[in-house]
Amino acid sequence: AGGSIFFARIIYNIFSGPAAIIYNIFCGEGLTFNKTFGIITMLKERKENTPMKIMFDMDGTIADFYGVEGWLEYLEAYLTTPYEIAKPLLHFATLARMLNRLQNDGYEIGIISWCSRSGTPEYNAQVALAKRRWLAKHLPSVRFDEIHIVPYGTPKNLFNTGNDILFDDEEPNRRAWTGNAYRPNEIFTVLKGL
Repeated sequence: AGGSIFFARIIYNIFSGPAAIIYNIFCGEGLTFNKTFGIITMLKERKENTPMKIMFDMDGTIADFYGVEGWLEYLEAYLTTPYEIAKPLLHFATLARMLNRLQNDGYEIGIISWCSRSGTPEYNAQVALAKRRWLAKHLPSVRFDEIHIVPYGTPKNLFNTGNDILFDDEEPNRRAWTGNAYRPNEIFTVLKGL
């Protein structure tokens, strides 16, 4: 691998962008040329060293579910209203731009969120639909790679491939996550650093 990286740098210095295309054809290394910055990005090397999935909880993390007046009463009556009317907890135009940039850089973006604690299978299906609609309404430009709306208490780490990132308001979920897990107030700081 070291020799191919050295070879790629020599080619770049001589031929820049077209060299990446030629090198890919003959060596199959997966190099790309970024015209904006005038650099060759070695995707294979980057993917091995960085988290590839960024997962978000919804309730209390990106959606102000607990800020909906009477949210518990709605859940006890098996109504999906709080999932439908919760306000975003972040500036979503900024979040959408960041997520789209990260997807362009090779990251996968996903949701992993629980249904109601006392949900029946029928109610959980309604909650899952309400959450998907909420995402489509508030983050329409983001094409999520994965959306997991799962029964309450499902270990979120089941959806972790090892070095993924999780943003979640619940400390037990962050502790159980084997990758990097962060609080909601760290979302923009962490995403800017990627």
